[in-house]
This record gives sequence, structure tokens and C-alpha cells, in this order.
Amino acid sequence: MQTLSLAVYVLSAVAITSAGPVQQVVSKPKPFDVQGHRGTRGQAVESTLPAFAWALIDGVTTLELDNGITKDGAVLVWHDEEITADKCKDTAPVVKDDPDFPYVGKRVANLTLAQIKTLDCGSARLLGFPLQLSYPGTKLSTLDELFEFATCVDTKRELQWNIESKINPISRTSTRGVDDFVTLQHQAFVKSTYKLSQITYQSFDWRTLIKMKALEPRIPTAALVSEETLIIGFTAGLNVFAFEGATLGEKIANAAYSIKASILSPSATSGLSLAPDPAQPGYIPFTTKAMIDQAHKNGMLVKPWTVNRVSIAEQLFNWGVDGIITDYPTQIRRFIQQRGQPVASPFSEATVMRCLKKHLQTV
Repeated sequence: MQTLSLAVYVLSAVAITSAGPVQQVVSKPKPFDVQGHRGTRGQAVESTLPAFAWALIDGVTTLELDNGITKDGAVLVWHDEEITADKCKDTAPVVKDDPDFPYVGKRVANLTLAQIKTLDCGSARLLGFPLQLSYPGTKLSTLDELFEFATCVDTKRELQWNIESKINPISRTSTRGVDDFVTLQHQAFVKSTYKLSQITYQSFDWRTLIKMKALEPRIPTAALVSEETLIIGFTAGLNVFAFEGATLGEKIANAAYSIKASILSPSATSGLSLAPDPAQPGYIPFTTKAMIDQAHKNGMLVKPWTVNRVSIAEQLFNWGVDGIITDYPTQIRRFIQQRGQPVASPFSEATVMRCLKKHLQTV
């Protein structure tokens, strides 16, 4: 047996040597997750196709966005419960003498998609984001329409998605309910040509995360949290303060873990902070190193929001976060590169603009 084994070994060695050097397959490092908030709110009117277009040009890893559900069950790409006057303006009623007109100021849940499609949501530049590019006449998009635009650009399906259920668990008549959100969003996810593992489902209302995870375990879920949403109405009846942990951050991480969230997505800055920047006295973070460490111990990723200062990004990066949600992905991406971390490759501006021209709808 020993002689035969030796012979086999020698023959194998000769065969390997004669075949030339063995090529090792080196996997490409995973890029740091730079997420464009509402597309790229700092650079173009939020939640519109142009905002997502610039995010792709800027080289985001993930498109972050919100969904509302219309009266007739359309999954709308929009953050607010209402159509707000600082972001949209009426043009004309969808039918003559429509009793719902004007539509600005009305809740998304009380308007049909056809009514919403009459709105100009590309002309208004928000005062808090003076560098926004406006795109007059731009209509809001459904999630299906956004997926169609993205696949025009992202032919290899490399993009990641982070999609929120914009549901109000306190004033339950303000938005559609949990079942509607989960069912209709899930249908849109499945209809898209992206793998379900590429679509993260996030929410402040943890009831939707639990229901989506039960419906489709392949979809990663992200528990959004801030000081204002630590109450039982948002946390699916859980008392966060009763969970194990020496600090509030550790308790939050353990509470999110208990609902099988893949990701913890906390506010970066505390609402009690007296200063906007860590370099200033009185700055108080909501996302802490203890929170991040506990989440990592639980096998979760941590991706805070909304980080629009490099000083905050640097603090969070040094504490070990796995991603950053920002209105200014260009600047955050540049900082991540400076720190020696890989980032996603930007898409060709020519390709993005060609696809935008094809898919952009205007009033």
C-alpha cells in the first residue's frame, strides 16, 4: 500500500509540474457600502430618477430609497406620507372637476397613481440642499419604473438596493398597513431582475421586517432606529430597554437581533446632540462603538444614516461600521478611498444619461 501511494504521489506531482504553474483565483475585495440617500439628495431633487442617475454616476454601492403605497396599490418611490409643497407642485387635475384636486398636501395613501403622475416634483430645490440640481417637470416614479431605469444602466446587475417601507405605526390611517406594504413591495422585488439577496428591506416599523422575513427569508432586513422610534409602537411591541446590555446601544443591537434583522441602521447623531460635528464640544453620537461591537458579535452589519459630514464618517469608520448612508456619496466615497478601502465602480455618465433620457417622465 505504501509503495502504491508513493507511485501515485510521484505521478501526480509530475502531472502538475508538466501542466505549468497553478493559477490562484483571487476574489475581488467587497466594496465599502456607500449608500446614496434618496438617490443623492444633496446633488439632485430627491427620490426622482435624476437623483438616482447621479448616484450611479457618483459610484454608490447601494441605492437607498423609500416607498409609499397609493390609494390604488402602486408602490411609489417617495419619502413623505404626504405630497409636500416644498417638493412638488400641482399642474392640472387628472380629470375635469376632480374633487381631490389640488393634490399637493394630500396623503399618498389617499391619491391614485394617475393623480400623482400629474405632479411636477422636479422643479423645487430644497433650501437645506442648495446644491441640488432641479429637473423641472419630473414625475415621481413607481418602484417598477425605477428598477427598469436601473437595469438599463446596470446590465450586469451589480447594484445593491436598500428599500424602506414608509409606514406610520402610530397614526395608522396616515399610510397603508403592514400587510399592504409587505405584499406589494415583495411583488415588486420579485418582479425585478435583481436577486432578492441584493435587496435590503428596511423600516422603522419593525412589524414589516418581521413579516417580510417570514414571507421571504432570502431578503436581508435592516432595523432602522433613532431615539424617537424606541417606543413600542415602532419596535413591534418589544421593550428595547429590557434587553441585555450595559449601554443603550448594546440593548438596541440585541433587540434588532431578536427580530432576525441582518443589519442595524441607527441614526448617526443623537437628537440630543448640542453640536453637529464631532470636532465640536457637545456633539453626541447615537451610533456608538459599543452598539457596533455588540451588533457585530450578533453577526449583524451596521450602516448608520444620514452622514453628511466627513468628521462623522471618520468617527464611524474608525469604530468599524460596514456602510454609510449619505446625501453626498461623492464626498463619502472619496473619504473611504483615502482610507484605503475599495469602493464600487461608477457607471458611465454617457450610459446613465442615455437611460435617463429613455425613462424620465415629465408633465
